[in-house]
Amino acid sequence: MYKDVQQRDSGVARLGEALGQSDAYLAFQERLSRVARVDRPVLIIGERGTGKELAAKQAHYLSKRWPEPLVELNCAALAPTLIESELFGHEAGAFTGAAGRRGGRFEAADGGTLFLDELGNIPAQVQEKILRVVEYGSFERVGGSEPVSVDVRIVGATNADLRAMADEGTFMRDLLDRLSFEVLYIPPLRERHEDILLLAHHFAARMAFELDRPEVPEFSETVQDALEAYPWPGNVRELKNVVERAVYQADGDWIARVIFDPFESPHARKTPPAPAPRATVEEPPAPAATSAKTFKEVIDATEVRLLRDALEQARFNQRKAAGLLGLTYHQFRGVYRKHAPVLNQR
Repeated sequence: MYKDVQQRDSGVARLGEALGQSDAYLAFQERLSRVARVDRPVLIIGERGTGKELAAKQAHYLSKRWPEPLVELNCAALAPTLIESELFGHEAGAFTGAAGRRGGRFEAADGGTLFLDELGNIPAQVQEKILRVVEYGSFERVGGSEPVSVDVRIVGATNADLRAMADEGTFMRDLLDRLSFEVLYIPPLRERHEDILLLAHHFAARMAFELDRPEVPEFSETVQDALEAYPWPGNVRELKNVVERAVYQADGDWIARVIFDPFESPHARKTPPAPAPRATVEEPPAPAATSAKTFKEVIDATEVRLLRDALEQARFNQRKAAGLLGLTYHQFRGVYRKHAPVLNQR
């Protein structure tokens, strides 16, 4: 009982990391708060590092089930053959090594919430059993024949396209329909520009406290610009790592640089660039610019290609990309803003 209380208090404490002031994030939080109070399944969709687990905790602790257990299972962390036993438990002798009866995650979550992370990794035969629990509130342990009744709310999370998987037959459409009472998409950090520095200051304060620093280091203007310009493919998780690393490495009360790539080193093995393809006589000549419009299109396309190549080589660090192109940072930003709609297309 004491352990359960400790885990519950820890989960509630983590809700303080649900920070944001951007319109996209506030809209997500409003929908999450509303559906949390409705005792139905919820699907949370988002890229890696966006905070799907944190959103699932919010859905539980804002619901009427909050005093009861929140049980979690990362379906990608187990072999498909083990997921069924982990969810539903097993009877003695159900398989080699099953010396006694063991309850599963559904029984542990009875009265509360079961959070299934990486939902798309659940094998088909287990999906059928989950559908039965959702519809009838009962199941049988592996190797058993007696029904076990539970009252569990399911919150699922994934970055997979479950609708495409249903079309392909790898995810049960009936189960998808039952689990998608509400589907919430967590916006990636690149769509939450106003939240980047807010989160960065929060993570810096947490790290300074952990390191027993008397003051929280401040970010220089250059670092703030770099944080806001970076595309954050790893989202909030990546931002947290970058900021914590910067605080740990800061010597005083000022953060003058951040390292986006911790593997970056002058001693790291360099992959030689691929040789440029050699032109042959069979290649058609480049089209001549026959008008002012065609000339502008050629120039724009060349600028976009150079920007993309430099950004990829610099791992999307715009200051480094500017240096590779022989531009100042402000010159680079001017050209980047000119082509931002094209560069941001995925």
